Amino acid sequence: MLLHFCPQCGTKLQPGYRFCPSCGDKLPCAADLTAAVEATSSEVSQLIVTDGVLTTTPSISTPATGTAHLTVGDSGGLICSTTSPVSARGPLRRTRKSAPTARNEETPSSVASPPVTASPKRAAADQSPKSVMSPRKRRAVTPKVEQINEVPSVELACPIPSPLPRSPSTVKGKAKKVKRVCAVEPLQEGEELCDTTGRKWRLVSLLSQSEAELFYGVQQKELSAKTSDYKYILKLGAKDGKIFNEQNFLQRAAKPSSVDKWVKQAKLDFLGVPACAGFGLHADSYRFLIFPNMGQTLQSFMDEGDVILSEKAVLQLACRILDVLEFIHKNEYVHADIHAENIYISTAQQTQVYLAGYGHAFRYCPGGRHVEYREGSRTPHEGAIEFISLESHKGAGPSRRSDLQALAYCLLRWHTGTLPWSSLTQTPGRVSAEKERFVKDIPGLMSHCFGQKKVSGALQSYLCQVMALQYSDQPDYEALRAGLMAALQKLGGSLEKPLDLQVNALSKR
Repeated sequence: MLLHFCPQCGTKLQPGYRFCPSCGDKLPCAADLTAAVEATSSEVSQLIVTDGVLTTTPSISTPATGTAHLTVGDSGGLICSTTSPVSARGPLRRTRKSAPTARNEETPSSVASPPVTASPKRAAADQSPKSVMSPRKRRAVTPKVEQINEVPSVELACPIPSPLPRSPSTVKGKAKKVKRVCAVEPLQEGEELCDTTGRKWRLVSLLSQSEAELFYGVQQKELSAKTSDYKYILKLGAKDGKIFNEQNFLQRAAKPSSVDKWVKQAKLDFLGVPACAGFGLHADSYRFLIFPNMGQTLQSFMDEGDVILSEKAVLQLACRILDVLEFIHKNEYVHADIHAENIYISTAQQTQVYLAGYGHAFRYCPGGRHVEYREGSRTPHEGAIEFISLESHKGAGPSRRSDLQALAYCLLRWHTGTLPWSSLTQTPGRVSAEKERFVKDIPGLMSHCFGQKKVSGALQSYLCQVMALQYSDQPDYEALRAGLMAALQKLGGSLEKPLDLQVNALSKR
């Protein structure tokens, strides 16, 4: 099946694409279409409502094309029968997301329906014009089924779940199906992987591991002997996981030539966009990316107990990260997952700060046209729950303001050690509600974070500016940077000086 546009985001596709280069979703294939067509033929039952009692007759097989009839029986009962279990929509309109729904509906309708008894309240509701619904949705009319075929009655305690998850927030559209990527099985140290250019990389040591990704120190086989030293890092993930989205971003928007051009154009001394040195597949189930060794994560500096960063360090980090965000935003992407684990600090030169981890990168402006705000169009709550923006909580596509607001939450957390929702991260809906409450109450947010300490005027000014942005607004990066730099200089700091990473113990506010 040849697709010309992505059914999820509308991006134009080239022949042979299996994944959308913009949103990273897997494209529907011929198997999905076949399943959708097969689901257009099933069995249905006849419903009879008489004297407040709802009963069904044995199901009958019908072709995919038919009609529905509503008649009054001899005893005054309302009879609703149909010869078609599906709507007349053509199979070519079915997409990857609609096919699973069709298969889900096929199962209960293909079994002979036993007689059921409905409550008078339900029966009365069924007799109203609103209760006459399409055969596709009729199975939702009966909340409790009682089987009486000479066996003990069995009640279905819960309705059939929807195949699509919903955001806790009220949304107009359907939420995107949650993709659960299985944990990646670690590879043995010493194993060799070959990238797309034919270069071989030897795994030296496992550096860190999460549910979906692993990081190894690696050596290029042809250039180094077997030692424990490494100059490159290999990021390993599932073949069809978020790492594919990151690879797509790096190839499209973060080419070394583009980064170098931007550095010269903006007259920067450094831009912390990771340079991808290679990528490839391994064992038909892994995908990997190769990066130069970028140093330590910011989180590793802060993991020495309950510690916070000085205002000077926070302002230095803010300026460096803002430079990276402006670059990727100009290239039509947003990061969408800013937090300390995705920020690297060079151990050789502590003036260099990298923003990595583009697994959630989103192309917010394909072809120069900003995407529309539509809640439920993506999986809700994607990214680090404590720091993601409200758009990400509600399943809308993240925008430029999303990155700037997420950075604001990070700066507050790093400097004060807390956010109003820091203890609620296991319940994303409550985190979202707290963020929505404070988005228009910046003084209240600052008061909660700083307590009795003096509030940082630079951070408060930054928050006021980014929280006032509309969804598709273009931020004034220069004004944001100027405010942060002015405050940094008042503290005796600059971007040319090493980061002030003398972490302070978290004291009572």
